[in-house]
Amino acid sequence: MLDIIDVDFKNPEHGRAVLELLDEYASSDMGSGEPLPAYTRDNLAASLAARPWARALVARVDGQPAGLAIYLEGFSTFACKPLLNLHDFMVSARFRGQGIAQRLLTALEDRARAMGCCKLTLEVLEGNIPAKKLYEKMGYEGYQLQEETGQAVFWQKKLAA
Repeated sequence: MLDIIDVDFKNPEHGRAVLELLDEYASSDMGSGEPLPAYTRDNLAASLAARPWARALVARVDGQPAGLAIYLEGFSTFACKPLLNLHDFMVSARFRGQGIAQRLLTALEDRARAMGCCKLTLEVLEGNIPAKKLYEKMGYEGYQLQEETGQAVFWQKKLAA
């Protein structure tokens, strides 16, 4: 049986499920290819719990962690409404092909609508074709304001620790 829960980062069982799934994601070829660092493992749940705009959903199959959606509340200045950014999203390799990703995305959209959000945003690697197909199927598309200026591109600047 599949159920999707809203994560309480202060609940140790929920924290373990998030870490287990996120570590699998990080270790994969669509993640960094390496397990989560010890610091992250030791501090993630408490750090997320300290941020009221950080939330997560965990999909469970017969009580076993099967999928994860970590999302962050943001704000659209143009719409003057909140938005949700899907920051980390994965379904464990053990549970793929069961419709869990679609159910998680639908649950996320339900949360966004309940919060009065104007949109959902996410980042996806160019080479992650299965994820891109899923997102397109679920109604996601590239972001642009005007056709002549093109689609938005996600950039980063890492800061020294």
